[in-house]
Formats: sequence, structure tokens, C-alpha cells
Amino acid sequence: MTVAGAVELEATDGSARAGWVRTPRGRFAIPCFMPVGSRGAVRLLSAEDLEHLGAQVVLANTYHLMLRPGAKLVEDLGGLHDFTGWEGHILTDSGGYQVMSLPCSVDEEGVDFRSAYDGSHQRLTPEGAVAAQEALGSDIAMVLDVCTALPAPRDVIVEAGERTIRWARRCLQAHESRAQRAAGQMLFGIVQGGVEADLRELYAQRLAEMGFDGYAIGGLSVGEAPEDTFAALSAALGPLPVAQPRYMMGVGDPFTLVRAIGLGVDMFDCVLPTRLGRHGTALTGSGRVALKAARFGADGGPVDPGCACIVCRRYCRGYLRHLFSVGEPTAGRLLSIHNLAWLLDLVRRARDAVLAGRFNELLAEVSATWAPRQHGPTDADAL
Repeated sequence: MTVAGAVELEATDGSARAGWVRTPRGRFAIPCFMPVGSRGAVRLLSAEDLEHLGAQVVLANTYHLMLRPGAKLVEDLGGLHDFTGWEGHILTDSGGYQVMSLPCSVDEEGVDFRSAYDGSHQRLTPEGAVAAQEALGSDIAMVLDVCTALPAPRDVIVEAGERTIRWARRCLQAHESRAQRAAGQMLFGIVQGGVEADLRELYAQRLAEMGFDGYAIGGLSVGEAPEDTFAALSAALGPLPVAQPRYMMGVGDPFTLVRAIGLGVDMFDCVLPTRLGRHGTALTGSGRVALKAARFGADGGPVDPGCACIVCRRYCRGYLRHLFSVGEPTAGRLLSIHNLAWLLDLVRRARDAVLAGRFNELLAEVSATWAPRQHGPTDADAL
């Protein structure tokens, strides 16, 4: 019997991997991109939309859901799957990134902050993050980590990294002590360490020794130089067990995503495709296309001639540009569907390329269009 959290590899091409992640719910294919449904829904889209797009895992945000409507209410209504109508896999983040992006006070026990909804005082601890995600009923939960903005002095990165390790141990202990109640939920550790390769390697090794169900790399692709991103990512991946999934948090730009797959990353999430879609920018085989531009007003072609999604098959650029110009919400919905379809297809192409032993060909193709030196703005500019 396959252990939950184990990776079943079908093929490798260099360090790139194709296979499946086994979970108590079933399994999902890797590489995998997870659309972000922060408050229990991907903006403007339904669970049916996500099913038709072929999404396998959706990310939900613990910070938002524990405040509104509350983790206990979600639990009483059957957990996130029943509550949202989504039958696929759900990964919940711990809420730490959102909390630490706000004015907050961090100490050894946890973090104090005020709710963005009503200003009430809140406290989040490692144990509390585990309990909240248990109540939400996700398939994959994340440890509470300390997120540090970059650039940062090495001593600040070390302090955050060491605390993240201590908190990871507490999360694991809390998860194991509640195992009977949390049956079926996997727990991932998070590697921090800024762009310091030696720290990334050290913290990855220490987390690997704890025996999590999977491992995430956090705190990268937040504005640092791409080569710093990939050097730190490579250092973090080295000590992580090959039999467990590797997840790079917050990445959705095509170049970073495909290059990270080449380094051995299995899972990704980002708001990029839907946020760009709501604001009129399409992901295409020739790069980003700003459909609000006047030059598309009389364009009868599809958003991307190489895309087979329902939006490209049915609607033209001129129509979408018209919808945006009159403030019709349908515009953002349709372009969000296209962008997710395009990015999910890119990840499927990456998987197929690994299976066929042609991953470097895809990497070269994506790099030619999407590498920052040619494309300009990166993920961080859009978020």
C-alpha cells in the first residue's frame, strides 16, 4: 500500500519529475499548478469552472477563512469540500504570509495582529494554525512559518529561519497529537532562508529530518534577481527527500515555473493568472497581451491562436476589449478562465515533455518568450 504523501514517479528528465502524489483523497498528477481560492472561491469562478479546466488542487487561505466565516463554522458545515462544492484536493496555507504582511508583533509563541475585517485583536500560534486547518478540513495543511521581506540582513534571515524550524516542530507535534481527529490530512514543512544558499540547504536538511508529508520552499520570487531565486531554490531542493512532493510557494509566471520544474519542483500556486485576467491582461504563447489597448477594438481573432480553451474557441479579442471598456464583469471572468486554462496547459506540456524526455526543448521555448530580460515585468510586479 502506498503511503500518503509519497511521490510515484513515472519519469524524470534531468531533475524534472513527472508522476503522481498519493493522498488519502486519491492522487494528483505532478507537475501541478494550484489556482488560488483565498476565501473559498477562485475569484469570479465556480467549482464547475475549475473542474472543466482540469484543476486538481485548489489553494484556500487560512487567514481569511479563520476570520470570515470562521474555521468552526466551516467545520460545522462539513469542511471546505462540502462548504465550497469542490470535490478535488484542497491545500490550505497557514495564514502566516498574510499575517506578516500586515502590522503585527511576532514573539516565540506566535504572532499578534488585527483582523483586516473588523480590527479585532487576533493571535496565531503554530498549534492554532494546525487546529484551524484541521477544522477547515483541507487535504494538505502547511506549518506556520516566519516570512521575511527581501532583501534582509543575514542575521534577520537566520532569526526567522531558526524560529521557522522551531515552529515547524511544534506544528508537527500538534498535528501528530491530533492525528485521530485529523485523519487524512497531510502536513508540509516550509523551507525559509532568504537568498542565502547555505541557509536554505541547512533548513531544508533540518526539516527533512523531521519527516513531513511534503516540503515547501517559501519566501522566493518576491522581487529578488532571478538567478538569486534559482540558486536558493536549488540549494533548498538538494536535501529534500525524493519520495515526497516539493512545492514552490507563490509562483505563477511561466519562466520561473518551468525553470523550477527543471530543478525538481512538483507543485506551484499563484494569484497571477486570475489577477491579470481581471485587469485585462492575457497569458499567451507570445507573452502578455493587454487586451484593454485600443488596437484590439476591431480584432476578430482569438485571445491566443494557439490556445484551445473555451474562451479562445468562442470569443474574439474585440469582444473582450469591449466588455472591459464598458466595465462588464464578464470580461474578467472570461479572461481569468483563459489564463488559468493556458497556465494549466503549460504545466501539462511540461509533464508531457518530461515523459517524452524533451523537457529542455520546452524550457528553451518558454525562456525565449518569458525570460525576464526579454519579457520585462516579473511575477512580483503583478501581485
